[in-house]
Amino acid sequence: MSKISARNIDVFYGAKQALTDINIEVPANSVTALIGPSGCGKSTFLRCINRMNDTIDHCRVEGKIMVDDRDINAPEQDVVHLRSWIGMVFQKPNPFPKSIYDNVAYGPRIHHLAATKTDLDHIVEKSLISAGLFNEVKDRLHEPGTSLSGGQQQRLCIARTIAVNPEIILMDEPCSALDPIATARIEELIITLKDQFTIVIVTHSMHQAARVSQQTCFFHMGKVVESGATSQIFTNPVHQQTKDYITGRYG
Repeated sequence: MSKISARNIDVFYGAKQALTDINIEVPANSVTALIGPSGCGKSTFLRCINRMNDTIDHCRVEGKIMVDDRDINAPEQDVVHLRSWIGMVFQKPNPFPKSIYDNVAYGPRIHHLAATKTDLDHIVEKSLISAGLFNEVKDRLHEPGTSLSGGQQQRLCIARTIAVNPEIILMDEPCSALDPIATARIEELIITLKDQFTIVIVTHSMHQAARVSQQTCFFHMGKVVESGATSQIFTNPVHQQTKDYITGRYG
C-alpha cells in the first residue's frame, strides 16, 4: 500500500519549470531512493512532500500529494503539524546550539508530547536509542550537541526527528558530509528505521541507494525516467537512459 502518492506534480521557480508531471507511489515502511544527476529535481521533489518549497519566494507547486488519505496541500492543512509527522534530515548535520538532551527534547516540548519531566526523559532516551546514539552520549547529555563528531551530530538530528514520532522521514543526502565509517553507521540505521517509518532518501551514491532502498526513482532534467524495485532498476532497467546513468556514462 502507498504511504505517499504524488500525482501530476509540476514545480515552477518563477517562469522556470523545475519538475514536470511527477507521478510516484511510495510504499509504507520502506526506503525509497531518489537518484539522478545534480540539478535533476530530486531535492525539489523531496521538499514538496513536507511543503518546504512554501518557504521559497516565487515557487509554485501544482498537482496533488496524498499521504494516506490526506491532501498535504489542502488549504486547511496546518503546515507546522504537517512537518511534525513528516520529518526531515538535511545534507549537513544541523544540531541546535543547545545540549544533546535539549536538541532531542525540543520537538516534544513545543508539541506538548510529554506531560512530565519523566515522560520527556523517556522520549529523549528512546529517541537516542533508536538513532543508535544513546550509549555514546548517555553520560554527556548536557554537553552541547555541536561537541559531537559529524556522524554523531547527524544521528542526533535523526534522534531529534524521531522524537516527535513522525510517520515519514525525508533525508536529503544525509551522508554526503560524512566519512565512510560514519556513513556506514547511518546506512545501518536507515535499514533499521524502515520498520517504524516510511523513508524517502535523496542520494548521489548509487551504491548507497542499492544498499538501503527497496524502491528507486531515477530523475533526469525534472522528470522521472523510471521508477520501480531497486533490484530491478539496478540489474535490469527498462530505459537506456537509466542504464547509462547507473553504469556511469554520465552524471
